[in-house]
Amino acid sequence: MSYRPRLALLATAAVTALALSGCAPASTGSGKSTEAPEEGAFPVSIAHAFGETEIPEAPERVVTLGWGSTDAAIAVGVVPVGMEAQSYGGDENGVLPWVADALDDLDAETPAIIPSTVEEPAYEQIAEQAPDLILAVYSGITEEQFDLLNEIAPTVAYPDAPWATPWTEVVTTVGEALGKSDEAATVLDDIEQATADQAEAHPELTGKTVAAVADSGGKFYVYKGADSRVDFLFDLGLEDAPAVEELANGDSSFYYELSYEELDKLDSDILVSYSDTEEAESTFLNSSYAQTIPAVANGSVASVVGVELIAAVSPPSALSLTWGIDEYVAILAEAAAAVK
Repeated sequence: MSYRPRLALLATAAVTALALSGCAPASTGSGKSTEAPEEGAFPVSIAHAFGETEIPEAPERVVTLGWGSTDAAIAVGVVPVGMEAQSYGGDENGVLPWVADALDDLDAETPAIIPSTVEEPAYEQIAEQAPDLILAVYSGITEEQFDLLNEIAPTVAYPDAPWATPWTEVVTTVGEALGKSDEAATVLDDIEQATADQAEAHPELTGKTVAAVADSGGKFYVYKGADSRVDFLFDLGLEDAPAVEELANGDSSFYYELSYEELDKLDSDILVSYSDTEEAESTFLNSSYAQTIPAVANGSVASVVGVELIAAVSPPSALSLTWGIDEYVAILAEAAAAVK
């Protein structure tokens, strides 16, 4: 089925309806910024995996897809008109807790929720928002899907690979697309300071080696240094365990599956284990295969449990990192104290 003719009609109808209604976007929940864009910010051209996207003027109706773009936009003061639902860590409407908190702080209405689908973006619901910019900076859209989205509105995709954009680059790219590069830099500076303060307060983390893992659905996943959640661990002073790279295969740029028979080779000072529930974490740690992991045997496991906390750091975002950092670092510090 070709979406192109239908999408063109949808996009045209949505824009026409908006114009005929005389309905200018409201100042709350509208995609408009709390402050004007920086002088000289537009037009701007942003390069990404599928070419370049030109944004001729300050966008007023922004739709955010994937992970992190919503957070980055709100962090620089722009509330999207539509944002993709987040099934992992979100509430019954797909709204993440730190996003809800930030909207409350801005006294802003919740944007329209775009359904999150596995195979295709929700083109019709996106078009209904009559966007003038679509941000999918950390997402899994294909080139064909990008082309379809780009027919609705100028679309900014990820810079290189799907689901692999460094979280800091999500912030800078979104800031540039919205004419808010200085505000994005301030957001990053504030987060960097918060992270540095945590690292200074917990010197026991510095120099300890770490492996970040998840045991799920009968498979064991190890996250590489290219993964944003691991990169954040490095920011706190931890170091990549040599075994993580030594055991790596070509599964993905940011993770790989490791057989249970090889878990005894996954040597690190600290094992960071992500589990949705306490029951799942307990089952994993008490399993015979987990007992072969040196950090489990030594009792130096940082158990990160609960979908909200996991979502906050996997990967972090402009809003989620500071939302979850205190609890996360406390868990890491307890594991570091157990290192023998």
